[in-house]
Parts: sequence; C-alpha cells; structure tokens
Amino acid sequence: MIKSMKAHRHIANALLLSIPAICLPPDVLAEVSLPRLVSNGMVLQREAPVKIWGWADAGERVQVEFLGEQYRTEASDGGDWSITLKPAPAGGPYTLQLRGENEIQLNDILLGDVWLASGQSNMEYPINRIAHAFSDEIAAVNNPRIRQFQVPQTYDFNTPQADLSAGQWLPATQQNIQNFSAVAYFFADSIQQREQVPIGIINSSLGGSPTEAWVSEETLQQFPAHLAEKKKFEDPQLIESIEHADRTRSDRWYATAAQKDRGQQTGETPWYAPELATKDWQAFSVPGYWAEQAGVKEKGIFWLRKTISLPKMHAGKPALLELGRIVDADEAWINGHKVGNTTYLYPRRRYAVPGGVLQAGENLIAIRVTNSGGARGGFVEDKPYRLTVGGEPFDLRGQWQFRQSAQMPLLESQTFVRWKPAGLYNAMLHPLQNYRIKGALWYQGESNVGRAPEYRTLFPALIRDWRAGWAQNAGQKQLPFLFVQLANFLEPQTAPGESAWAELRAAQASALALDDTAMAVIIDAGEWNDIHPLDKKTVGERLAMAAANRVYGHADVAGSGPQLASASFNQDKAILKFTHTRGGLVARPCADTCVNRAGDSALFEFAIAGSDGRYHWANTRITGNRIEVWSDHVQQPQSVRYAWADNPAAANLYNGAGLPAAPFQIDRTQ
Repeated sequence: MIKSMKAHRHIANALLLSIPAICLPPDVLAEVSLPRLVSNGMVLQREAPVKIWGWADAGERVQVEFLGEQYRTEASDGGDWSITLKPAPAGGPYTLQLRGENEIQLNDILLGDVWLASGQSNMEYPINRIAHAFSDEIAAVNNPRIRQFQVPQTYDFNTPQADLSAGQWLPATQQNIQNFSAVAYFFADSIQQREQVPIGIINSSLGGSPTEAWVSEETLQQFPAHLAEKKKFEDPQLIESIEHADRTRSDRWYATAAQKDRGQQTGETPWYAPELATKDWQAFSVPGYWAEQAGVKEKGIFWLRKTISLPKMHAGKPALLELGRIVDADEAWINGHKVGNTTYLYPRRRYAVPGGVLQAGENLIAIRVTNSGGARGGFVEDKPYRLTVGGEPFDLRGQWQFRQSAQMPLLESQTFVRWKPAGLYNAMLHPLQNYRIKGALWYQGESNVGRAPEYRTLFPALIRDWRAGWAQNAGQKQLPFLFVQLANFLEPQTAPGESAWAELRAAQASALALDDTAMAVIIDAGEWNDIHPLDKKTVGERLAMAAANRVYGHADVAGSGPQLASASFNQDKAILKFTHTRGGLVARPCADTCVNRAGDSALFEFAIAGSDGRYHWANTRITGNRIEVWSDHVQQPQSVRYAWADNPAAANLYNGAGLPAAPFQIDRTQ
C-alpha cells in the first residue's frame, strides 16, 4: 500500500506540472482532506443538492456517509474529488463520516439556510462595536442554531484560491457573539425566528474594500483600467516594495513625533500627570477642531486636560469614559492611570475605568491625540462626551486645556494593496463557490462614491460574476442577491443640490433591473457624522423582510418601501406613480429637521426643475399610489428628485408597512 501511494504521488506531481496554476492545499498529495468550510459545526443548505469536496491522492477511493446514505467517488488525476449529497430537510445536529486512506468524522452539522454576507466595513462591523446600543438583546443571545464562519481577510492577485487559510463555524453564544457581523446577525435572527430553521452566515467582508476588489479577472475584462491595475499587482516584488516604503514612512513619522512629544519626555513631568503646571495652556471647547478654535492647522501630537469634581459616593467606583470620536488616534488617562487608547479615527471611544482610579473631589482627565492624516484634528461633534459613574453621567463637553506638543508634516496615506482589483475575489470569494448557499447579502458602496457612472455597470457585473461562479461550482443557477443602499451621511443641506452619495444610491438601485434582487433602503438609519452608524438592527431586519418576500415567498411581508414606477409631466406639474405601496403612501410625521421646504406639504425632500436645470423645493399631494409634484417657481417641469442629497434628513415618504421610499431622479425624457 505504501508503495502504491508513492506511485500515485509521482503521477499526480507529473500531472500537476502540466495543468493550469491553481492554489491547492499543501496536503493535497497526502491524506484525504477537506476545505475549511466543510468542517465541524457547519450549516449545510437544506432542501437542495449539496456538494462536498476535497483532495486526496490521485485515484484514491473516497466514501462519504451522511443521513444513512453512502456516496462513493475517486480522486481525479489532479487529486480533487467531490460528491453531491441528496436534498434533505432542516434539522440536526448530524454527523458526517468520510473514509479514504484515512478517516474523518465531522460533528454537530445542521441543515438549514446558508447566506453569504459580504461588502465593506458596514457589513464587517462586529457586534462588539454596537453592543452598547443593544445591550439587553446582545446579553440574551444564546442560539447555537445561528452560526457564523468568518473568512480570513487576505488577498491574492495571481490565482483564484481553492481553499481558505483558516476559519471555523461558531455558534451565536455569549462566547462568540461579539465577533459576529452585526448586520448579518440581526438578519439571521429575524429569518430564524420566521422560518424556524438553522441559519449559517459566511462572513466574507473587508473594511474599505471597493467593488472591483470582489470581481474575477474574467469580469475585469470589461473594465480595462481595473484589469491593468490588477495585472500590475501580480508582481509580489512591487507589493513588497510598496508595503516596505509605507511601513518605513509611517514608522519614521511616529518615531519622530514621539521624540518631539514634550508631553512624554524622559525626566520631565508627563502631561497626563495631575500635578503638571498648565498656566500657559490654551482653552479649547470639546467637541470641536483646533484648526478652527486654536488656529493650529499642522499635524502632530496634541494634549488636552480637564478636571472634574466627583462626590465622595463615587470614589473608587468603576466607570465608563466616553470620548465620542477623535481624529485620528488617542490615548486617555484619568488621575495618571491609562484607561484606553484607539489607533485610528473611526471607532467610538468607550473606555472602561477600573475601580480604584476615581477619587472624591478633583479628577484629572488627560488625552493625547495623534493627528497624522488629512482630516481636521479634533473631536467629532454630536457624539457623547461624558464620564458615567454608578449610572450618573458627568458631562465632559465644554472647556478643556489644550496644547500642541509635537508639530509634524502630513503623513502620506498608505497604499491599500488589499483593495486592488480581483484580490479579494481570488482569496475571499472564489474558495466559497463550491458551498451551496441560499443567497447573498451585500452592503458596500461607500468606497465607490464619486464613481457612480462606473458603478452602474460594475455592480451588476459583480452580481452576474458571483452567480456564474455558484452556478458552475455548486450548481446554483440563480443566486438571490439582496443589497443595502447607502445610508444618509454628512451634514443635511437646506437647498436642493448635487450629491455624489445620491448618485451612488441611484446606481445601486439600477441593479434592481436584474432578476432575483432586492434592496434595503436605510436613508433613515444613518448618522450625519459617522460613516458607521450604530443601527445595524434596522439594516439586518430590512434585509430579512426583503428575503422573506422575495426569497421565501411570504407575500404577507412587505419586501420594499415605495419604488417609483413611472412619471408623466404636464404644463405645471409631474405625476409620479409608485409600486410597493402596501398600506398606502404615507407622509411620516417629520421633526425639526423638516425646514426650508416648499409650502405646507406633508412630504419633504421633493425637488422639481424646469428647462434651466435649477431645482426648487416642491409642493406635493398624495392621491392613492400617485404623488403630484409642482412648484410656483417652475413652469413646464422637466425633472423631479426625491431625497437627492448626501443626507436627506427630512425624507419622509414611506408605505403603510413602515418602509422608506428609495431616492430617485426622474426626467421628462425617461
């Protein structure tokens, strides 16, 4: 037998030299092996043929036993093998036995629905970043029938990978929930409650990633500039040189800044110490930016200090220090004890203060801020700045002491190699395409804002690309594809105008022309000052409503808010017709954000333009599933817009099911 195995390996080695390059696991020419996805605790797709695959010696016989059925096959000359399990209903846990020249037993297998969750940071965003906003719900999570497989974040520009480098299926329990995708978890929880079947989530997402990183080289043939960029980064020496240059530049900047930082000079009183003399420090109001308040536009290291008085009853108690969001990095001390730090600008600062740090009377809070990038250094507005002790909040907004301790030039941004075209497809998506799934969830687009015309073709190309991959490998002919339209973001505007975010939202919506797609609208779930809004529950639940309606066939569940179907224009008004008006068109009551709009209309964020192309806030009237739109300033209207802004804060058109209308622009010529 040993002699026979060696012969097989020699033959397989010779054959591998003659076939096209493909990444195979390192043990392909040894024992029977399985891909990372096919492992203990996995969720297999119910009621569908399911492929199980792996690698072995060429010609090696492989036997699989599952649910009382036996399946037999032989490894190909290239060392790969696969069998297809018969469709089976939801259930489990089950065991799968595999025998070749070795034996493998997989345990705790569930049959249910498997969803791929992909995109950039808002899909990646883990529960631990939003848990404080849903504390009771997250604290109660203990549902092993919801499971997540976290795909390792890596890239490859040369070869579509056959397997992942790591990963395991983990249940939604208190031990694991903090690392679940928040959007995907709330989606899974909603679906699981409705369908009463196990739900598996394959989380393949990466912050900042643009759409072109998630498509194959074949699809990039349609986009020559991206294809050329991909080809450029096939050179590992180029990547090494870029990363070395970035690392060297960054290390030098931070080392120089630390050396210059007078706040932490050896032999001198550190600037976080309560006893430090601060007579020559400037006043600074938090939140705010020092370029505006102190006239300091340089980058570098900045220190802030504030003394607050606490009653004796709070002395020694643990506390929570909230410092909103800070641009860029920070370290925080209380009474000389370091209580937390964050290395970049996006996370919300929430630092646990251990018992014994706080004292009765005066307490000194010190913050060291490193501002290296292009954004204004300082404290983001409209965020919580407080110290909470024993349930009592102490407001930290207002006057602080401020001083720059190191002046530095702008640190040039790094080259984000991992975002280059096709790299994530090859390493994080292609290895998944043998695994049968129910559908795909996609939350991405922020990194493509400003390139809306391209997105109108690139995004549908991605959907077709993925569908082709799953059809070829897992036999899944038409992959349901549900996506999230971008949330409201940046400061609301008081007059109609142009918007790169609105353009991208419209490009996203154009993909609904493809069959088996649905879009979750969340222009009411964002935050003007945070590209990562906390309310991931609304996002997940709206995706789940779309899935219930479009994928699971629940006609009683609204799958979408109002969508524009058509428009007609006459001499003085436009008449818009809508679909998805379950429960009727509704003008949701609007708060104090609804200002500077036309007339006494109940609807807001509608604008209308004539032949001069100038948009004016419009009057509106709801009649059934139609809306009449007009303005006294516009004769012979040519175009209507709704919610056409980075942050259409006053948008209030909903259907009776409580789902918001998608933003749009419609012209007379359309």
